Amino acid sequence: MIKGFSRLSKKEKIKFITDKYLSKESEAEFHKISAGNKEIENILENLSENVINSFHFPFSIVPGFLIDGREYTVPMVTEESSVVAAAAKSAGFWFTRGGFRTEILGTLKKGHVHFFYAGRAEILEQNFPDWKSSILKSIEPIDHKMKARGGGVKSINLINKTSELKDYYQLELGFETCDAMGANYMNSCLEAAAGEFEKIATESSIELEISMAILSNYSPENAVRVYVECPLDELSYEKAGLDGQSFAEKFCKAVEIARTDVYRAVTHNKGFYNGVDAVVLATGNDWRAIEANGHAFASKGGRYKSLSTAYISDGLFHFEATVPMQVGSVGGIIGIHPMTKISMEILGHPSANDLMKVVASVGLATNFAAVKSLVTTGIQKGHMKMHLSNILMELKATEEEKSKALVYFESRKISHSAVEEFIDALRK
Repeated sequence: MIKGFSRLSKKEKIKFITDKYLSKESEAEFHKISAGNKEIENILENLSENVINSFHFPFSIVPGFLIDGREYTVPMVTEESSVVAAAAKSAGFWFTRGGFRTEILGTLKKGHVHFFYAGRAEILEQNFPDWKSSILKSIEPIDHKMKARGGGVKSINLINKTSELKDYYQLELGFETCDAMGANYMNSCLEAAAGEFEKIATESSIELEISMAILSNYSPENAVRVYVECPLDELSYEKAGLDGQSFAEKFCKAVEIARTDVYRAVTHNKGFYNGVDAVVLATGNDWRAIEANGHAFASKGGRYKSLSTAYISDGLFHFEATVPMQVGSVGGIIGIHPMTKISMEILGHPSANDLMKVVASVGLATNFAAVKSLVTTGIQKGHMKMHLSNILMELKATEEEKSKALVYFESRKISHSAVEEFIDALRK
């Protein structure tokens, strides 16, 4: 075990890693990757801890996303080419059918001061209305700038959770954070509230134990609804011999499976987050929090199910999803990382609400493409076709070998072993 690694210089850290873990070939590759723009390297070094290099992911573009009547060109960061292809195909399909439509259902985020109190609940309940003003006043130095933008602390409530955990209570604060995701702001407010609450309790001779003060990444009241719809006769899929009615019925049944069976639901929702994560990464937002939020929301009824629904009504096919999502269009790394700044410029510098709409629309687009493939050609045909180039790179195929492989597998099933056998045969 090495101690004090974080105190080593970047050069010393790199030497330790390359000497101890990397082959000469890998070390050469490492130095090729690290030979980048010094200014960008300095920015990345300050974004995280123990940075020795940058990890490159493809930065892709999907033009032609029609969302609420406005056309967007959307940046996506993902290593899976089929995700970008799926988003592009869905964007084109729905562009001529009215595009994606959205509705912001709410923007309230919540955070909590978690505490334990063994006394009578009535004492807290009777005194809390008088304590609220002092707690809110303690937050004012942190809250005043957010209030000036139209946001700030919007509610504060005492929550009795003793039926779920012995002596457990919460102070629950509701926040509007405008265009910022607002994590640091919310946590600072919550810690100030916790400090003031503890002080009030001590002065009132009330014994309680503050456990922690922290925002929640679960935000069912900070959500967006996204949907597409079109007449059934615009859904025919000739390659699979399906008219619009038949395609819609197969599609709706597939979504119902994902709303019934948890094994299918997880993979179905993963198809939704394929698109969501790619845009969230490109715009410098917290994909981990956004996914956790969505998966909790998918379980809100006590059973995990599909976030999206599909149905037929009055001759129209409907596909929609309601998704909780905390995103920001300012703050964090958005104004620091050079590529996130470029992403936001490509999107036209959207507000946080507009960015929610874009992210949810791309999620529904990749979800639609995945289900469409499943009920028609099967998922592997398109996926493996897009994956062929990755396999060829892994096998270090020459340009001539790549050209021959693309022709050969145009009408054949693609698998890693089949491609490997084909390249081996060429080299013999």
